[in-house]
Amino acid sequence: MRFTTGVAMAALVAGSAVAQSTTGGVAPAQAAGTLDPAAEQAPVAPTAPAPEFRLADGIVATVNDQIITGFDLRQRMLTVIAMSQVQPTEENIPAIQQQALQALIEERLQAQEIANFEQLIITDEEVNQEIAAMAQDAGTTVEQYVGFLAQGGIRPDQLREQLRTEIGWRQLVGGRFNSRARVSRAQVEQNLRQLSEAASKPQYLIGEIYIEAARVGGQQAALNGAEQLVAQMVQGAPFQAVARQFSAAPSAARGGDAGWIVQGTVQPALQAALDSLDTGQLSRPIPVEGGVYIIYMRDKRAGAATSLVALKQAMIELPETAAEADVAAATQRLTALQPSLTCDNLIQRTSSEAGLLGSDLGEADVANLAPQFQQVARSAEVGTISSPIRTPLGLHLVAVCGRRVGGAEVPTYNEVEARLRNQNLAMLARRYLRDLRADALIELK
Repeated sequence: MRFTTGVAMAALVAGSAVAQSTTGGVAPAQAAGTLDPAAEQAPVAPTAPAPEFRLADGIVATVNDQIITGFDLRQRMLTVIAMSQVQPTEENIPAIQQQALQALIEERLQAQEIANFEQLIITDEEVNQEIAAMAQDAGTTVEQYVGFLAQGGIRPDQLREQLRTEIGWRQLVGGRFNSRARVSRAQVEQNLRQLSEAASKPQYLIGEIYIEAARVGGQQAALNGAEQLVAQMVQGAPFQAVARQFSAAPSAARGGDAGWIVQGTVQPALQAALDSLDTGQLSRPIPVEGGVYIIYMRDKRAGAATSLVALKQAMIELPETAAEADVAAATQRLTALQPSLTCDNLIQRTSSEAGLLGSDLGEADVANLAPQFQQVARSAEVGTISSPIRTPLGLHLVAVCGRRVGGAEVPTYNEVEARLRNQNLAMLARRYLRDLRADALIELK
């Protein structure tokens, strides 16, 4: 996970603090306070000096045959503090230390696995490009960026080795699991259908931080750590930066951005928080099985998105005054033709038969369709052909050739495909690391 936030420098230099205020009235039961979105773009440094913390330079852990020293741990703690802007206090130092130690253990496991693939070599140029991208995200030059990190006590060689492992792990995971992470067209279309069905429900644009209990020493430790993070964010630590450093959710790489969540698709404890939070509010820690969530309500909407459907039709023209015998004959003809039609061949088939008209109706909002077509457009499976439908113009077979949600913030087919693929890849990467950890000999000193 690359540090793509520009907050590191502000956390390492002295400056004035801007405390973020809570809501003026009585906050909902789940709300801890209101965050200022501008803090993500213009973070500020604390006025009080960070408390000193000292670690012995001896061995603090071994991972198989590799050691983690007190120096390594202190360096990683400084990195976590710099990148998250969580200010170290007597209360949260243990949580920061635990986070840093777990990150180092996982990094050693990743580096050991990378070493098993001789062809996987991360060059200095690739590391340089990663640092250049970090500096660009921070809005500064590479020299200034590295200088600010050094000013905070972070050794450049330590950062480079950390980035070398991160780049190698990304390449290893991608190379091993790219094919397994692919999603089928049916999966993407099913997801789009679910979005379409949920279009009328309330939706929430949220940020999430998930503290995994097994990773931090148990549920109580996760709850205590989450309480400390909430306090820091209410006081000014940017949510995205904290999520990148502390969250165990796949969204951590995106600064905790979980996107739009539809009402009723999350577990009850989280849904209660979503219902109670106002835009801009941060929740108190929400215990769930296996860990603790923190939710940041970035926006809400009533679900006014539209449902768009792509239709084609085969038609026999019949006036409203047509005789019953003519209607019956046309119905029989279309019914016999229906099993052989698909979205791909409908136009070609109808153009080759006398008395049939074929047309591509394009994409339209279901609400704007003729009443006779709306039920088919809403409920029929994509790729199916309807039974004959009578309208004042004639008799129709309607093919439902696509369906998607329309309106603001609606994902495209490619966006849904990429999101599902990234979710699969993240899941496979977590499973890969979990298996490495289960097979490793890890000793804490």
